[in-house]
Amino acid sequence: MTFFTMTHAPSSDSRRLALRGALALLGAFTLAACGADAAKTPLSLSLEEGRDLFEARQVLLIDIREPREHASGVVSGALLLPASQFKYRMAEIPKDPAQPVLIICNTQNRSRILVRTMQQAGWSNVRYVRGGMSTWARQGWPMVRPGAQTSS
Repeated sequence: MTFFTMTHAPSSDSRRLALRGALALLGAFTLAACGADAAKTPLSLSLEEGRDLFEARQVLLIDIREPREHASGVVSGALLLPASQFKYRMAEIPKDPAQPVLIICNTQNRSRILVRTMQQAGWSNVRYVRGGMSTWARQGWPMVRPGAQTSS
């Protein structure tokens, strides 16, 4: 298993893909103001908390970055589900409140939008990871190439 970190900022193409992914999410659902039930559930947790829960196998971690971003490295065992594919693959994400789900993107912008959208669509135990994979990489935490990851 090889570990490596991201050494450069995302390209403008990556940012365009990120925007398209966010727009696809908004097109898939009507994003309304968070209701009372969603307000009771925290939207986020720190990167450190997310990592600890994931390593303790207490959560499902979903990396919603696009494949070009995954090429810079992913967390071993995370589910890779690009935001642009969400509406086609959302059945892969458990709605069971007993299965906590963490959403991570590069910086938390897309994951924050997706978590709000998911809560409106009925997911009750989903949060996003503050800081995202860019901070994970800056911390020097373990990452692997896509395809070299193991299931959690």
